[in-house]
Order: sequence, then structure tokens, then C-alpha cells
Amino acid sequence: MAAPSVFLLAVSGEIESGEFPGFDDLYCKFSFVYGQDWVPTAGLEEGISQIASKSSVSPTTLVWNFPIDITFKSTNPFGWPQIVLSVYGPDFFGHDVVRGYGAVHVPFVPGRHKRTIAMFVPESTSRLQQLTSWFTGRPPEFTDPKVVAQGEGREVTRVRSQGFVTISFNVITKDLHKLGYDVGQGQGQTTGPQGLQGL
Repeated sequence: MAAPSVFLLAVSGEIESGEFPGFDDLYCKFSFVYGQDWVPTAGLEEGISQIASKSSVSPTTLVWNFPIDITFKSTNPFGWPQIVLSVYGPDFFGHDVVRGYGAVHVPFVPGRHKRTIAMFVPESTSRLQQLTSWFTGRPPEFTDPKVVAQGEGREVTRVRSQGFVTISFNVITKDLHKLGYDVGQGQGQTTGPQGLQGL
């Protein structure tokens, strides 16, 4: 039997909830960003959740429980996938405006993982831009949310922290060890099967 030339990474889970004090009726967009050697083989690369509202049971939390499910193949781990989140909601005028951006790498170790992502929004760089965005009802936002996952140009971007999103991952890998990569076992993680047997 020939040695494998690619490895597989299967990711499932859900965008569970968010905490955005002072905001309600928010929805979440997600997209995966990955290197040039990575190819999605199944699942959705991007999606948009339903609108979630705060409840009397949980007055600070917006619950989406929005599923994610994607499988990648690659020849090397450079450009390991990240998930980019953008949260939007209505402003005073009823326009949808960004309430937070964030990104996190898919965990390297197989098993179940939970991550809380600190979200942020860009800020205007001058008083004139602040005044203009207030009058027009259009605060600053990125033209492409995937810029959040990249390092280029980020050092000159002014941002402000705003909210958190909790996401859970179920990660399974196949043939990663056969190609010489050892990610080990996570401490305290509930690990799943080490391989995708049917693929």
C-alpha cells in the first residue's frame, strides 16, 4: 500500500453563543480562511446564522447554536484553517451594522474543544470621521472580514474590544501522523477517533 500524500482534517461543531452588552437581535456570519495548499472536500466554507435575541432566562447571552461542518485535505500544515466571525445587528436607524469581528485557528489536536473569542470593532481615526459615521449611521467596518485572519496592515488599524463569542469544535484528523506530523493528545480534552475510517 502506498504512503498517503495528503492528510484530512474534519471539523464540526457550532457557534454556540455571544455576549454583547448593550446590543440585542444579532446574527453571526462565519467563513473559513486557509492556506493555498488546503482544499475543502466537503461541507460549507461560509454561512450566516439566524437572528438571536436575549431572553429573560439568559439576559446577557445571545444563543445561536449554529452548526459548522467542513472537511479539508492538505499536503502540509502551513496555512492551518481559521474561522472568521462577523456579528451584525440593527442600529438606532434599523440598519445592520457590525457589532464585532474575531478569528481563531481550528484546534490542532483531535477531540472536542471550546473557544471563547474576544470580538472587536474598528474605530474611526479622526474626529471628523467619527462625526461623519455618527451622522450617516455607518460606523467603520472592513470591506472584507477575512482581513481579520491576516497580519498584513493590522498594526495600523485602530480597534475597540466589544463582546465575546463562544464556539465549540469537534476535530478529527486522518494520516497526519503517517506524514510525520505529531500533534499529541490534548490534556483534559475528550478525544474522538484518531482517524476518519471511511474516507
